[in-house]
Amino acid sequence: MPVPVLPRSVVHIAAAIALGLALAAPAAQAATAAPSATAAVHPVSYRTVNIDGVNVFYREAGPANAPTLLLLHGFPTSSQMFRNLIPQLADRYRVIAPDYPGYGQSDMPPVSEFTYSFDNMAKVIDKFTVAVGAPRYALYVQDYGAPIGFRVAAAHPERVTAIVVQNGNAYDEGIDNEFWKPVKAWWADKSEENTAKQRPILELAATKWQYTEGVRDVRRISPDAWTIDQAYLDRPGNKEIQLAMLHDYGSNPPHYPAWQAYFRKHQPPMLIVWGKGDKIFPAEGAHPYKRDLPKAELHLLDTGHFALEEEGATIAALMRDFLGRTLKPGK
Repeated sequence: MPVPVLPRSVVHIAAAIALGLALAAPAAQAATAAPSATAAVHPVSYRTVNIDGVNVFYREAGPANAPTLLLLHGFPTSSQMFRNLIPQLADRYRVIAPDYPGYGQSDMPPVSEFTYSFDNMAKVIDKFTVAVGAPRYALYVQDYGAPIGFRVAAAHPERVTAIVVQNGNAYDEGIDNEFWKPVKAWWADKSEENTAKQRPILELAATKWQYTEGVRDVRRISPDAWTIDQAYLDRPGNKEIQLAMLHDYGSNPPHYPAWQAYFRKHQPPMLIVWGKGDKIFPAEGAHPYKRDLPKAELHLLDTGHFALEEEGATIAALMRDFLGRTLKPGK
């Protein structure tokens, strides 16, 4: 079959397109190769370590000799909330994300055999850092991770190299809203009537609401997130664990002055990345950090409570910039 002869103008256009693609290819490869290359070089490992008879599950990635990042999750999730963030940081840092007892893949002893309190969770995380060989670390705290992490940081300020706060509270202004009014009434009166009012937060509609309320585009939020969290919540005995933790959240506000004193005295470098559409921890809780840490970097993001779901790339970029300026090799 004879080969058709193309008009000269078409040949020139085709050549120009080919040249343009050749010139663009390196830039496109640079833009797309970094995340996959990072994942290939530093894959995530899934491990457990025994802390006082309880197996604590954790995710880890990155060079063993790099500065350590300790990621502390919130409610009702687990380290799975960091599933997308970890590969974006693991080229530069040793990234570790544990599940608390009763959450995710960690052991779930019944409430009769384990004290589900923020004091006890902080003790577990403190011992966890020793067990995994992390004597110094930068903290990422969200939701429940904040009162757990701040307990550890205030007890061992010399260990904490930096703090990233994402919708995690340490000020009265952060829990002075409609969400907390019935919870505070329950803290004051743990009657069965008040307890019953808290149980709906453990059901699927509320779990989904935590992920979708305040976001820009719900189509960007993976339904896997709330489906997985709800599966853990629906395990026999887990809702009693969650009620114990939610009630014990009332133990946190009395610690606020001590945590604020820690901030003022030690001035840990802090990056605040906050979903401003959060109805649980609204932006009113983000601004007060700068009273005690005037050099803290504050970014209000147009998303909700689980900001990593919609703004994960933005948060990763902010962290890489902040930590790159803050942490030195060996820190």
